[in-house]
Amino acid sequence: MTNLNAVLDAARKAGAQQAEAYQIANEETPVKFEANRLKELNSRHTSGVALRVIADGRIGFASSTRPDDVDDLVSAAMETAPFGPEAHFDFPKQAEAPVVETFDPATESFAVDDMIEAGQSLIDAVRKVEPELLCDAQLRRLVGEVTLVNSNGANISYRASMLMAWLHGSLIRGTDMLFVGDVDASVSPGIDTARIERTVTWQLEHARNLATMRTADMPVIFTSSGVAGALVMPLTLAFSGRLVQQGQSPLAGKLGDDVYDTRLSVHDDATLPMRPASRPFDDEGVASRRTSLIEKGTVHSFMYDLQTAGLAKAKSTGSAERSLTSQPSISTTSLIISPGETTFEEMVAGVKEGLIVEDLMGAGQGNVMGGDFSGNVLLGYKIEGGEIVGRVKDTMVAGNVHEALSSVSAIGDEARWINGTIHTPPLLFDRMAVSAKAS
Repeated sequence: MTNLNAVLDAARKAGAQQAEAYQIANEETPVKFEANRLKELNSRHTSGVALRVIADGRIGFASSTRPDDVDDLVSAAMETAPFGPEAHFDFPKQAEAPVVETFDPATESFAVDDMIEAGQSLIDAVRKVEPELLCDAQLRRLVGEVTLVNSNGANISYRASMLMAWLHGSLIRGTDMLFVGDVDASVSPGIDTARIERTVTWQLEHARNLATMRTADMPVIFTSSGVAGALVMPLTLAFSGRLVQQGQSPLAGKLGDDVYDTRLSVHDDATLPMRPASRPFDDEGVASRRTSLIEKGTVHSFMYDLQTAGLAKAKSTGSAERSLTSQPSISTTSLIISPGETTFEEMVAGVKEGLIVEDLMGAGQGNVMGGDFSGNVLLGYKIEGGEIVGRVKDTMVAGNVHEALSSVSAIGDEARWINGTIHTPPLLFDRMAVSAKAS
């Protein structure tokens, strides 16, 4: 491991007025299945150091995976500084942070044989429902440590663990292609493989029959998975302090305004215990917190890292995230959409003709920064007379997330975790553009 204080000393001697060294060390063990069989089992270790400097008011950056590469690391960071952006912040001082459970020793000791058994059992369970299903699956164990020091006295370190289970199944019959799947992740070994099995089984059972859609504006239900895959990205982009400060967000100038349905509340919380994205500090050393984005329909706050907070004359919300090879950027951690009062069954029962979106392919098309989304329905179902009658093909859905969320028809009473980082209920919208290929 690199002596980070030695990196700071070398940066100051090279002419940096401020410096920050960020070090990660991860041990990853993936167990992969392809076409119903165990395909790959290995472990890999990754580690490295990233250095940011502020020299003559500008930001320089470099990273290295060689632990003894202090001089070259510092030289590279100093060489980029004259061409880097002007710094509008100081690195933070040491500060108190919440106690956040990010590590479970049981995950570190979770046996590889148990990972193999869990993956194979999951595949076997869903293939009992559909024997022709070809399944890819993965169990991934990750144990790591993050350390950050800076020239203003911050010195933080914490360990993190994660276990993730993922299943994807495909069934191809002629020109008909069916794709199903689900994922769960947790800090502890207690991932809910039974939930993955139930979800995929539900998808398969409702996909047995095909139904024909028509082109029209009609009610659309986004399941929890559909919300996470289609609506979350264009929504959260609008809360980026960078885009707000640049005037590119549709929410610029709307802080405190009533923009969304009064039943809608959304927040980001990096302090939740045992969640994969939780942490006591963000990746710049700012203490983690709960950040309310939408409070009963009102735009409550935006997300900032140090640089964008400085530009906006605001305070960082502890929303900085980075990889080893990139500088910090704004990101959510655990995004929570508060549940409502309507069951999923009640949503379906109240729709005369409509669409359920489980998975949308290409949702990032269009003016995403403006909130637009559109894409092909990779997995979705038709509703007729308050009942799910079959899976749809050759169907697209499009809309604007801000317009849609301004008048939600119903918010589900039960939220679930998607990818371990988004907790959302299903959402029903009365009118959304649906287009179908003419048969």
